[in-house]
Amino acid sequence: MNASSERLYQLLPAIHRQRDEMEGFPLRSLLRVIAEQVDVVEGDIARLYENWFIETCQEWAVPYIGDLIGYQLPQPAGDPSTAEGSTLNRLSIPRREIANTIRYRRSKGTLALLELLAGDVASWPSRAVEFYKLLGVAQGIDHLHMERGRTADLRRGDALDRLNGPFDEIAHTVDVRGIGSHRGRGRHNIPSVGLFAWRLRSYPVTRTPAYCMEEIGPHCFTFSVLSNDTQLLARAEREADPSSIAGELNVPAPIRRHALEIDRESYYGAGKSIQIWTDSPRQLIPSERIVVADLSGWTYVPHRNQVAVDPKLGRIVFPPRQLPKSGVWVSYQYGFSADMGGGEYRRTLRQPASCTVYRVGEREELRRINDALDHWRSAKPRHAVIELTDSGVYVEPIYIDLAAHQTLQIRAANRTRPVLRLLDWQTERPDAMSISGLKGSSLTIDGLLVTGRGLEVQGDIAELTIRHCTLVPGWGIHNDCRPRRPAEPSLELINTSVRVTVERSIIGSIQVTEDEVRDDPSIIHVGDSIVDATSAEREAISGPAGQIAHATLTIARSTVIGTITTHGIELAEDSIFTGGVKVARRQAGCVRFCWVPPGSRTPRRYNCQPDLVDGAVIESTPDPAERDAAKGRERNRVRPEFNSLRYGAASYCQLAENCAAEITSGASDESEMGAFHDLFAPQRAANLRARINEYVPAGMDAGIIYAS
Repeated sequence: MNASSERLYQLLPAIHRQRDEMEGFPLRSLLRVIAEQVDVVEGDIARLYENWFIETCQEWAVPYIGDLIGYQLPQPAGDPSTAEGSTLNRLSIPRREIANTIRYRRSKGTLALLELLAGDVASWPSRAVEFYKLLGVAQGIDHLHMERGRTADLRRGDALDRLNGPFDEIAHTVDVRGIGSHRGRGRHNIPSVGLFAWRLRSYPVTRTPAYCMEEIGPHCFTFSVLSNDTQLLARAEREADPSSIAGELNVPAPIRRHALEIDRESYYGAGKSIQIWTDSPRQLIPSERIVVADLSGWTYVPHRNQVAVDPKLGRIVFPPRQLPKSGVWVSYQYGFSADMGGGEYRRTLRQPASCTVYRVGEREELRRINDALDHWRSAKPRHAVIELTDSGVYVEPIYIDLAAHQTLQIRAANRTRPVLRLLDWQTERPDAMSISGLKGSSLTIDGLLVTGRGLEVQGDIAELTIRHCTLVPGWGIHNDCRPRRPAEPSLELINTSVRVTVERSIIGSIQVTEDEVRDDPSIIHVGDSIVDATSAEREAISGPAGQIAHATLTIARSTVIGTITTHGIELAEDSIFTGGVKVARRQAGCVRFCWVPPGSRTPRRYNCQPDLVDGAVIESTPDPAERDAAKGRERNRVRPEFNSLRYGAASYCQLAENCAAEITSGASDESEMGAFHDLFAPQRAANLRARINEYVPAGMDAGIIYAS
């Protein structure tokens, strides 16, 4: 028993405790029961005290404290008893906004306050701009502003590079359209205030090998280990003074060539946005040797003892006669929408209570994954974890065979992104990562980026879990993010009834192959993920050659690029299917709050698009001749629009700003459909607009402009 349960008993005089011991401790047993209830009462009193303060109160108490200071909810809150409702409440009623409400009211009307609101209400880094300062107007001779209203100086390349962006300083003519108009947004007018918001987050990659472009030359490298061009972002640092306006180093903005050339020390070096190491032991290249260049054609040749860097494309070029002897390692920042796929962000690690842990890394005793697998095979523990402790690249064949009721987890350590690069090791058969097991066995892959090949699963293995992983669609990508092998699957299930769970991951197509049809189909659960067949016409989930996959699918809050041909769909919700869906067994299952292409064969649908707009057209257009044309227009209007559908782009699978509201707020909780549902972008934007209108300077018209 713990000390708390004994504290009442210890308060008794010793004579009573001695007599109680003679009787077999009946009094102690009674006081233990009473002590438990005392702990409950004291805990409740402590919680009541904590609920007096916004910093320590429970979630349900947040709106009540807000009501005491006159805080008005911008929109109805969710049900706190559900996980989705609790998440929505944290966005609808931000704790830190209520904590700072009085501070905001004291600063009402100041420009810097709008930036604070964007961070506290929507968690978006931002920059506020008063557009009247950028108007080209005739100035009064008694009140000259030499830094405003000047004509464009074509010799200032840095200023021209920032034209029409958040950091523009060139004068413009008047634009009479309102900045908050939903028809045509104007900017440059006297009352206009723009709040540029960065929705894409900046993610680090630390001390990872650069990719040598051997087909171009041994002196050419890319920051990305996948060989694709990557726009490098600034490592955002908060302003020292809260009343100041954010600059390029205070937000996750793309690093421009001119900016890196002018202020190299702010972007390059230890602890900065960009770092490059060479030789062994690794030595950081001094900033004096870095030369900024346009490397779009790989034609620039730096002088001796110089290294050319292109932050826009993420490319590096060394002098041809001064090649790095022992490789090149880099650290940089890239952009993406959410914590999804392999990346150096914080994840929740789960493992059995009693398990054997093998740590693999450059500074560990085990340097290779196969070294850990050899120890695992010889020791044969029932539960084991192989943890990769750095963001290195592991080039080795992986073959895993699990015994009955044996579990194995191959995962990245927190805030690391190891890359597993599978090559063409064997001539006579494919070189996918092979996984097999006996009954009751399970494998978990967590936090890895797998390129070069896919995963091949067979045998009686019971469960395969893929969490926070990237199985590169098409096995690899070119410089422009085109897939290298677009027809190849990332996950192949061969003669197995394994239960597959995909969570917060990016994977290519899934192929289910069975020589003999089993009684029970495989179960595939996809949640908060992207399944990318590299084209809407290719098979995302199917059998060989487009046949029906003997699998039952459950998919939630995901984006599927490609067609689906499967035995059944148990549930599909809040998802986007860019290709056709064909389900063999329609009698069971449900599809709700999804976008499903017309002509798809699915279980019963509820509140899906374009079904809803089709129904509205049928009700409003009685003429059959006009009805078909109206249906076509409405279907095209609500078709999902993306900023990019190529893996490797920063805006990959991000819904475009001109996407229809039926998609951007068409989920079951009025968030957006698709893989980024849990960002609750519509709610963030609505809350921020409401707060901007409340705190905007008098007589000004404010609007949100998405910088990314």
